[in-house]
Amino acid sequence: MSTTEVTWWGHSTVWLADSGTTLLTDPVLTGRLAHLRRMAGPSPRLPGAPDAVLLSHLHADHFHVGSLRAVPGKPLLIVPRGAAAFTARVMGAEAGDRCVELAPGETTVVGGVRVRAVPARHDGGRGPWSRDRAIAIGFVVEGAARTWFAGDTGLFDGMHELGPLDLALVPVGGWGPTLGSHGHLDAADGAEALRRVRASWAVPVHYGTLWPIGMGRIRRHMFDGPGERFAEHAARVAPESRVRVLAHGESLSLEPAA
Repeated sequence: MSTTEVTWWGHSTVWLADSGTTLLTDPVLTGRLAHLRRMAGPSPRLPGAPDAVLLSHLHADHFHVGSLRAVPGKPLLIVPRGAAAFTARVMGAEAGDRCVELAPGETTVVGGVRVRAVPARHDGGRGPWSRDRAIAIGFVVEGAARTWFAGDTGLFDGMHELGPLDLALVPVGGWGPTLGSHGHLDAADGAEALRRVRASWAVPVHYGTLWPIGMGRIRRHMFDGPGERFAEHAARVAPESRVRVLAHGESLSLEPAA
């Protein structure tokens, strides 16, 4: 069995290598996205062309068209059910042809891993200005390790059915002062999610990278803290899980079980 390695490039962008297969999640590769600016960490430096890109939902900070066009190669685009038509319209027919649509419970095989769509409690529309809609999903990648990439989600019934896992990539923050009451995890709810899915390792994501322009002076109070707070909560509610708070561009390697 091979080593599984994850590199966090900020927000929800993770490079996952498992069983000779490389996956990229919700890529944001630019320094700016509408009113948001990358204010922490280097711009992502991908080691090559991924075999597939996992896209959890249509929100622009997860399905960023400019970043998708910058991804090298012609990877598969694994998207939520209903998103292929939107992909073809905004990126061209060739990109639409590379789409594999999944609904929760459906799977596809990419190289040496199986990718399974799982539920997410989150609005799947492009945004209030758009009629484009698809479901929101997360993914469980099964290779040498079982890795959960949550996308955006709140707590939901049945979350415990995702486990046990080797690694959970848990969203614990956002890009503004508040997350809203539905469809997101904060540090405390992220720790509860970790307890439910019973992951051996967890990495907090979706925090500390993108900030609205003009909010840089309140960086530590509103943006930097969720990762460490997640680790503190997890130590209390999920003590059997190990949390690694990665810096932007840092990697974690999981060795196969003996």
